[in-house]
Amino acid sequence: MKLKKISIALGVAMMSAMSGAHAIEENVLKNIETRVGAIENKMIGWRRDIHAHPELSNQEHRTAGLVADHLRKLGLEVKTGVGGTGVLGVLKGGKPGKVVALRADMDALPVKELVNLPFASRAKGTHMGKEVDVMHACGHDAHTAILMATAEVLAGMKDQLPGTVKFLFQPAEEGPSEPLDGEHDHIGALAMVDAGVLDNPKVDAVFGLHMIPAFPVGTIGYKPGPILASGDTFAIKVTGRQTHGGFPWNGVDPIVSASQIVMGLQTIVSRQLNLTKEPAVISIGSIHGGNRENIIPESVELLGTLRTFDDGMRADTQARMRTTAESIAQASGAKAEVSFVKPGYSTTVNDETLTATMLPTLKQVTGGHAVVTPKLSASEDFSEFSKKVPGMFFFLGSSTPGKEKTAAPNHSPKFEIDEASLAVGARAMTALTLDYLAQP
Repeated sequence: MKLKKISIALGVAMMSAMSGAHAIEENVLKNIETRVGAIENKMIGWRRDIHAHPELSNQEHRTAGLVADHLRKLGLEVKTGVGGTGVLGVLKGGKPGKVVALRADMDALPVKELVNLPFASRAKGTHMGKEVDVMHACGHDAHTAILMATAEVLAGMKDQLPGTVKFLFQPAEEGPSEPLDGEHDHIGALAMVDAGVLDNPKVDAVFGLHMIPAFPVGTIGYKPGPILASGDTFAIKVTGRQTHGGFPWNGVDPIVSASQIVMGLQTIVSRQLNLTKEPAVISIGSIHGGNRENIIPESVELLGTLRTFDDGMRADTQARMRTTAESIAQASGAKAEVSFVKPGYSTTVNDETLTATMLPTLKQVTGGHAVVTPKLSASEDFSEFSKKVPGMFFFLGSSTPGKEKTAAPNHSPKFEIDEASLAVGARAMTALTLDYLAQP
């Protein structure tokens, strides 16, 4: 009973705080809508051009050039080659004020497009040393076009702008397209942070969005606190002793040991972690070992992913995974070596105060269609920005209304968007920027 009263009190307090936050002024919103509407066709053209010419992580030379040329024409200060192939544009308003950063990712995926579009990708690229088909299967082409349009709208309002806006066009959100060498393992958002994009002048808040086909056009999904999981790729090498399959006692079978490790890792989630705090996922996606039915191999390699929603739980789970794998292998006379690909993705956490403050404007931009989304176990390196400054990341509905339940998901070769979502995204990013800069 006491817990219920506390929960109700907290809910009332949150609603009160949110109702105290003001939405963007109606005349400003109308101005945004008019300006976005005037360049909507141009924005769609940018998106189609980028979609037809996708580029893999840290290979986004054409896209970066397109972005940089556009920003220069708008009169922004532009830096290229930021954190790899990233682009930084700085718009200084006509009035002093705070600093807002807006982020869009530019890279595509090693996926062959199966959508019949006149601007469908036919591009090839090199991923981990192999030639692959390349496709914008996650909507980064739309993210880039939306931010290009947002830059144009805000540049047109420069004289009335109270503060500074930094436009972060980021490479390599999808991870590396070539092996990392250890010395240069900071890519994507982390590399841009290393390059100082949040400093000089110091950023006060950062906003980002992501296309999501689970919502129809016109709907925005938000969530205070953890919204996307941390993401860690791990490898486990189990070493035994090779022998004939008919005489297993003469060796140490790493396949049996690896099988026990796979099952043992699942008990970390089901029996060792406090899942009432946050969920976690450990998945093995690849097992390789041996090449003949009657030869027990020397070693087996496992590849998998770890997802958590709390960075403390993330570190604790990694430690438990090492202990579990090493102990199970040792029990059978084998040896297990657990390694995590660095740096991994941290949990994407939305600043609760910032989210509550911006929510009225999100609702106003969408006509009330800003809805709380469940946390997703996908990962995003926007987290590297929001670890440094208050951040808010939201989902932009990209499916034609009525088709969201059957739409292909992100990373699918059949992924596609309703381009009416682009204008919604540009209006939202522009309105959030102006609202935040107008806040005391």
